[in-house]
Amino acid sequence: MCVYQRMFESENKTLAKEGIIHLLDMFCQRSIPASPVCSEFIIGPLMDAMSESAIFSRSVDQLSGACPLLGLKFQTFMTAFVSSLPEKSKGFFLLKLVKKMTSRNWCAIPILFISKVLGALPSCKAWGAEGLLLLREVLQCTMTTHQILLRGAAQGFLLQAAMKLTDVERVSFSDISSFLIFLKSDESLHRGSNLWNELCIWLYNNDKSFKNSAEFDCTKDSERSSLNVYTQSLVEDYLKVPPSKGNDELMPDWFESRLVATMMLLSADVEFMKYLEMNNAAAELSEIECFMVPLVDTLSKLNTNVYMPTLKTDRSLQLLLKLLQSCSSNPAANVTDWLLNFIWNYVSTATTNIMEFILRRLNGELRMIPDLQRCDLYIAVFSEFGKLSLNLGWKRNRSICSFAFSMMTAAIKNLQRCNSKQDSNLDNQVQKVVSMSVLAAVCSITPRAYEHLQETHDFISVLYKYMLSAQSNSSLAKPTVSDERFAAETSSKGWGKIVARYLHDQWICIYFLLENFSKVSNPEIAKSPESPEWSYHFESPSATLQLALDALSIIPSDHALPIFNCMKHLVPKIESYFLNFLWQTLFPDLAWIFPFEVILSSEALCVESIDMSWKIVSSLCSTQLVFWTNLKAFVELVFSNEVLSSVSSSKGPVFARIKELIKEIVEMSSTKMGVLQVLVSFCCLSWIEFSEKSTVKEDSLLIAMEYIEILLEACVFGTVFRRDQRLIQDIHMYVESLGKDCAANLAVKSINRDEHNVRTSAIRLLCLLDGSNAVHKAFLEDLIVHLLDKDVLVSKTKIRYYGNSLQHRVKNRLWQTILVLIPKLHQDFVSKIIERIFQAGLSNNQASVKYLIEWVIILILHKHPTFLHQFWNCFCYTEEKLKTSVCTFLSVLPHFDVVLEKVSDKVPNLEKALVTVLQWCFNHNFSVRLYALIAVKKLWAMCKHQYMQQFEALSSVIESSLHQLENMQGGGNARKNWIRIQEHFFFSTFHPLLDYSIETIFYTLPSLSELIEDEWIPYVKFTDYGSLPWESSLPLTNSRAMSCNQKPSDWLQQDIGNDGELDSLNEWADFQKKIVPWKNSIPDLNLEMVEHRAAKLGKSHGSLIVVASLIDKPTNLGGLCRTCEIFGASALVVDSLHHLNDKQFQYLSVSAEQWLPLIEIKPSELLRFLQMKKTQGYTIIGVEQTAKSFDLTEYNFPEKSLLLLGNEREGIPANLIQHLDVCVEIPQQGIIRSLNVHGGSGLWTRILSELSRPWTFYLTPPRSWGPSSRTARCPRTLG
Repeated sequence: MCVYQRMFESENKTLAKEGIIHLLDMFCQRSIPASPVCSEFIIGPLMDAMSESAIFSRSVDQLSGACPLLGLKFQTFMTAFVSSLPEKSKGFFLLKLVKKMTSRNWCAIPILFISKVLGALPSCKAWGAEGLLLLREVLQCTMTTHQILLRGAAQGFLLQAAMKLTDVERVSFSDISSFLIFLKSDESLHRGSNLWNELCIWLYNNDKSFKNSAEFDCTKDSERSSLNVYTQSLVEDYLKVPPSKGNDELMPDWFESRLVATMMLLSADVEFMKYLEMNNAAAELSEIECFMVPLVDTLSKLNTNVYMPTLKTDRSLQLLLKLLQSCSSNPAANVTDWLLNFIWNYVSTATTNIMEFILRRLNGELRMIPDLQRCDLYIAVFSEFGKLSLNLGWKRNRSICSFAFSMMTAAIKNLQRCNSKQDSNLDNQVQKVVSMSVLAAVCSITPRAYEHLQETHDFISVLYKYMLSAQSNSSLAKPTVSDERFAAETSSKGWGKIVARYLHDQWICIYFLLENFSKVSNPEIAKSPESPEWSYHFESPSATLQLALDALSIIPSDHALPIFNCMKHLVPKIESYFLNFLWQTLFPDLAWIFPFEVILSSEALCVESIDMSWKIVSSLCSTQLVFWTNLKAFVELVFSNEVLSSVSSSKGPVFARIKELIKEIVEMSSTKMGVLQVLVSFCCLSWIEFSEKSTVKEDSLLIAMEYIEILLEACVFGTVFRRDQRLIQDIHMYVESLGKDCAANLAVKSINRDEHNVRTSAIRLLCLLDGSNAVHKAFLEDLIVHLLDKDVLVSKTKIRYYGNSLQHRVKNRLWQTILVLIPKLHQDFVSKIIERIFQAGLSNNQASVKYLIEWVIILILHKHPTFLHQFWNCFCYTEEKLKTSVCTFLSVLPHFDVVLEKVSDKVPNLEKALVTVLQWCFNHNFSVRLYALIAVKKLWAMCKHQYMQQFEALSSVIESSLHQLENMQGGGNARKNWIRIQEHFFFSTFHPLLDYSIETIFYTLPSLSELIEDEWIPYVKFTDYGSLPWESSLPLTNSRAMSCNQKPSDWLQQDIGNDGELDSLNEWADFQKKIVPWKNSIPDLNLEMVEHRAAKLGKSHGSLIVVASLIDKPTNLGGLCRTCEIFGASALVVDSLHHLNDKQFQYLSVSAEQWLPLIEIKPSELLRFLQMKKTQGYTIIGVEQTAKSFDLTEYNFPEKSLLLLGNEREGIPANLIQHLDVCVEIPQQGIIRSLNVHGGSGLWTRILSELSRPWTFYLTPPRSWGPSSRTARCPRTLG
């Protein structure tokens, strides 16, 4: 336990994770001791170690969406351990475990998996009410700041734990309901989910087992279920209120209404379960009516009982609203939900009284600050009635539309009366706010209601009349209030919120009128001279837009949405002036109609609108609740077809600003997921014409051509996330993969912000393009040129890029896009870009990019064989330019049967191919020869099959060569790699035409070329585009299965450019040993060559090698090189000789590298190198602090020693420590725990030079998986 605890407390989280996994595995393989010591260790050190989110990262071999390995092992461990505990000890242990969850600040991920473990434990009677109280504390305190989806999932697991581990005989319904109320319906406890059904089953099975509470006895009525008796009593107690204290009472909290509504719904669903078993519908409905009767009785008297306390009216409406909202939260089930229909039918008897009460209260009775909350309650009930009446019908004499019209006319009269008073007292101002909220609520009802209202009451016309007489952007003066209770609400900040609400509601009405201006029943109203202000505004969009900008400057950012919606209607109308300007240039005699100054001022107004709107949207970036709706409205405002087409015609300031805006959105999307998806999805949907067959509209494509940056960025979009961001994303994917088993997936209404959606939307649009259409053709060619330019730009930023780096991913994405578009291109355009494609094949590329380029070349030559002569020219470059890049072109030749499919005379081309490839069989580079040989084998198979007579002269030479190749290369890496390259999918199972599909391009090929899993896009994501089917000549899936048995890394093509080097994971450096310069020596060479060079430099040579395994900083390397040369080291071994070209290295080495022998050894070869030196008689000494480390001044170094240095922060990697013969440390007496690696190694060199022993230093880059073992008692030394 002590060893594990010290591992858990390590600063290196990877080491801590390894310790946890080792502990869990060990205890699962053996019998777990059910001792108090073990229990304390789990609750103490183990739980503390589990609090780190980083340890829940998924393993390398796990796919996205998989449960982290640690989560699985912890669940297995806890299940076994709890099962081994005595029954009396289980509750004590689990209570302490839950208590631990409340005792510190936990991140969302650990809490999620600990909750999952609790929910998966076997059922037992572990706790009573005290356990529910602790779980409630976790819900109420520990999880408040967690991510919504993870918090919702954890809530569901904790509810499952409560149902499994609670002793029902020790808890009452009051205890249960007090716990359930902290499970949010919009996060976890969602009616209709599997979790809700499990809770109903649990309540049903244990109905008679729950303890009676102190408030009432459920056993009095033995014929009824205890849950129904409790629920009925709960409703009756809820509606019992004390007498009213006046008109200024505060609104009751929503806590009790949510509690009562939840229990009512649970009781109803439990009764429904009983009905399904007994098939007794009458009994079922009568039981539900028992706890509905008190509520409906109160609601039916709202408008007739004038003495009913305000608190009671508030509570009854709150409960009604919660019931309706909870039942209708799933719109798809509204019609079939029996409970919603039952409640709506049962409440319909009181709907007239409820609406008349609401109408009366909103018409001048709300005068105090607390009444604004009541106003929200009344409007919410009205809105819910409106939605349900459209879905389920309205069965009363007076329709909901009639009430809506009455509410609107009453609100208008009240506003006119208050405006005429010119009085700023509190009563007057509150009534104005209430009346404007009513107008906004009526304007916000569903579009289906607009037509009905228009037909019956001429609603739009009446509202328009009022707006003509209203004062635009009118504000509310702050009233003077003597009541101290309302001092906060009427302070500058408090009253500012009320004013913002008033302006927000005002612009909702304006937006409604702008949308329906053409529906005004009496157009002559607009021409009336009585109230010209708003008439001028509606006819002059620039005036209204100026009003919108004025409102944006004073309204809070989170209230700006209705103004954005208004601007969506105004900006396109202003942009039409620009087209008028073009018309003037054709008819100058009419220029006086549209002065040029008007054009300039309108365009400046549009730029100001875009700037101010974008500033507001950017400021909301961290506010999840309103950011996405505002961003969507902003994108619809700026990137509508009307705006884009207008400004692209003028190419003025607005056009330039939109171009800048695209870059800013792309930049924001690199830090906030989903931003670019909003833009790309909107543009793609607006550019596609949806009919029986989806097509891209020509006029839309002309617009897209002007803003091609949108699709260009979409095709290559994707960011490299930090480790913590990647962890959160992986856990989100895991929760989503649980589907219906996790209630949070149903309850949490979130937009899918998968980054793949950006690329899939763009690719789907591109696949709809028709190469025979002139407009489509021009757009395709323009996009291809931009993609090739992007490829050149990326290549210039870094000549040598690493696998899965951002450069690698961008290049892979753009070549995937080119591969999709190549078949749509005409031959005349291909002739212009073919050389650029060949040049791309000559550059340094990762394997996945090489495959795509080779595939593109094959498809081009297949469709246009006339370019074969240019293809042969690629083999004529100088060897210095080609290097191993010729492998790209050699890889095309095994698929020459596809290339020559449309060529009538194939023999000359086959002969040319054989002659060309045979020359490369004699290249000095083994990898080039290997590619040439596989090409010869494939080409000769084609010749033998069809044209044996024409190639009879070459038959004996080629057959004997291939026979020798197959049978005489008997051993070593050469034989092994010849077999591997033949089995590689690109030369064995892959077919360029049969496998040409979305699935292969975006999923199969990346997965086989060691691209990170983030780049694998399943084909199903290309179909998740609404309900539209895939419509493209490019197949979505493969027509055949690609059987690829090799591992992804079994043979990855890798270029070696001017500054390139072989990947350390590839083994083709061992294909053949050649005589190469000393600095490129492979690790298993001995030091004879080094010693010879040292002798030529006049230096002595020794047999001590020092290895510093984790040093990668050029500053440390340069200083070490200088130190080694000064103190007479025999050689310095580094992981890469590219460090010699680093300016920082050269600055600190002061040309020491020119006088000190340097050896390059790859990190992957380090362990083999150490083992080899052991066999040569070397003692492996580690410079590391361990429990048994020797003091440097006391250790007697052997003649043949190898000294291993570690990283000063992480030490020597754990896999190397076990191969050390001894560890030695530098003694120290200071406070700081270690020396700098450069200074420490200099001290080593100096001390050992006193012993007259030369030195060899070995340096490799850092390893990511852990420091060495060390004790807390010993001070850190060099490491």
